[in-house]
Amino acid sequence: MKWAKSGWLLLLIVFALVMGGCTTKETVKPDVKENTSGDLSPLKKRTKVIIAEDGAASGAGFYIAKEKGYFEDYNIEVEFAQFANSDDMLPALAAGEVDIAGGVSTASFFNAIAQGIDVKIIADKGHNVPGKSYFTFVIGNHMVDEIKDYSDFKGKKIAVSSRNSIDGYIFEEMLKHAGLTEEDVEYVHIGDFFAMLGAIESGTIDAALNIEPLIAQGVEKGFHVRFGDATDYAPKSQIAMVLGSPQFMNEEQDISLRFMAAYLKGVRDYNDAFIKDEGKEEIVKIMTMHTALKDPALWEKVHVTGLDPDGKMFIEDIQKQFDTYKANGAIRGDIDFNKAIDTTITEKAVETIGEYNR
Repeated sequence: MKWAKSGWLLLLIVFALVMGGCTTKETVKPDVKENTSGDLSPLKKRTKVIIAEDGAASGAGFYIAKEKGYFEDYNIEVEFAQFANSDDMLPALAAGEVDIAGGVSTASFFNAIAQGIDVKIIADKGHNVPGKSYFTFVIGNHMVDEIKDYSDFKGKKIAVSSRNSIDGYIFEEMLKHAGLTEEDVEYVHIGDFFAMLGAIESGTIDAALNIEPLIAQGVEKGFHVRFGDATDYAPKSQIAMVLGSPQFMNEEQDISLRFMAAYLKGVRDYNDAFIKDEGKEEIVKIMTMHTALKDPALWEKVHVTGLDPDGKMFIEDIQKQFDTYKANGAIRGDIDFNKAIDTTITEKAVETIGEYNR
């Protein structure tokens, strides 16, 4: 009897130990990461952030942060979602189906905000680097002896991909700089940048507002030559912007702050590579993975997208673009830019990781 009691007692102790071990194992959170970033602690729960991105070079900060583990440091998993165009993307962003997106300045973009689509403009995602614009004019070889200055565009056929968009805005700014009006030139609408190469090579058009890497490829193939630089007449033009969903920016600030810190670290690596020529081989490899420009050698020839390492935008230019589209009759309604532009998270991220050493 005494032995039986002792046996039962032993079994109870063993059972308690086993159950205690199971309970401890079940309460361990396997997705909690060690703090390796040195600034913000990782999120306690692994979180997915969905980014609307189509492989544009201006998404470099996202791609680099993903491949170099900056998102992972904060226990963030990123997923890229593609949309046919930015107009389709905005409702999904406003509804919180997408957390982050890249937006290009267009009248339709501003109209969507004016009509109640709630998205936040939060950081830089593309501008021209002075003297090395990635979005600028080229002229045909048959025009190199005739077009020497912007005023020489008078009477010439100029291809632009769209009106009441950043393309049309840059076109208009160039004409003002040249002292010309739209009546002084022949505007040619070519919606496909690639199609501009054949048109300019054949002499169907005299000049075109084109974009990298097609500019570099066209120069290499002898289709056209670069003409001037977009910063000659639009030195602080905000071409693309990082957009955030209202839920992501307002209700999930623990996540959005860490996301932005990781993004800016990626942008800084990009600047180190292309501005300071540091660690360039690794960054080019990442860019060839995520963009349509797969030839590493061509990355040495293109004028790359400007990305501010502290996320700063040319806010006055965003307002100026809106005013330009509205003057053209393409905007319905008004926008409170004090609400539409919200750089709070970006500024907090910079405070956390420090300003970039330029």
